[in-house]
Amino acid sequence: MPIYEYRCHDCKRRVSIFWRTFSAVKDPRCPRCGGSHLTRLVSRVRMIRSEESRVEDMADPSFLSGFDENDPKSMARMMRRMADETGEDLGDEFDEVVGRLESGESPEEIEQSMPDLMGGGEGEDWGAL
Repeated sequence: MPIYEYRCHDCKRRVSIFWRTFSAVKDPRCPRCGGSHLTRLVSRVRMIRSEESRVEDMADPSFLSGFDENDPKSMARMMRRMADETGEDLGDEFDEVVGRLESGESPEEIEQSMPDLMGGGEGEDWGAL
């Protein structure tokens, strides 16, 4: 039962499609937008790991090596790394925030322009994490 990754040219997202059999792999549709303009990608090799194993890896002090909390680009790398460890798609809002950090924008600037970020309200300061 294969899972293939595709790039959707309609919504510009990377998507994974589960096929019940190899013979069913034809005419893929984007599960996000329903588009039919997909290009198959070379998938990363994945291992099934327990949540405990992922948490242990993140608790290892070497996981934070090179992290500078005052550097937006360093913060973005750490956020991507932690997202990779969870193995979950964290959504468009996460991608936007990390992209803006990668371009050098400060957490404070992002927070000002996205006041509803992560359901936050007044008094919450996610940039200080």
